[in-house]
Amino acid sequence: MLDWAFEERDGLFIGTPRGRVDETTWQAFGTNLSDGVARAAAGAPKTLIVDFTGLDYMSSRGLRALTLAKREAEAAGVTVVLAAPNEIMREILAISRYDKLFVVTDSVDDAL
Repeated sequence: MLDWAFEERDGLFIGTPRGRVDETTWQAFGTNLSDGVARAAAGAPKTLIVDFTGLDYMSSRGLRALTLAKREAEAAGVTVVLAAPNEIMREILAISRYDKLFVVTDSVDDAL
C-alpha cells in the first residue's frame, strides 16, 4: 500500500509518500510524482521535495517513475529533491546512482 500527502511550506511543495513502491504501487507513485512536479512548476521557487521518511522500499519500477518525473521536472524548470531516505533507501539510491541524478538531503528541513 502507498499513501501520499502534499503540503506547501515556504513556497515549496513537499510530497510525502508512505509505504512501499513495488510492482503494485509504482504507477500510483509515478502519478503522484507527476502531480507534484506540476504543482511545483506553478510555484516559485520551482522545487518539489519528496520526503522519503515514510518509504520502506523501492523497486526498479519506482526508480523508473523517478526517472520519468525528473524528465518532466527538467522540462518544466523544476528541481526535485529527495529528502530523508532511510538506510535501505540510501543504499538503493546509491546502487542505482540516483544519488548522482538527484539532490539528496538528510532531512526535509535541509532541503528548504
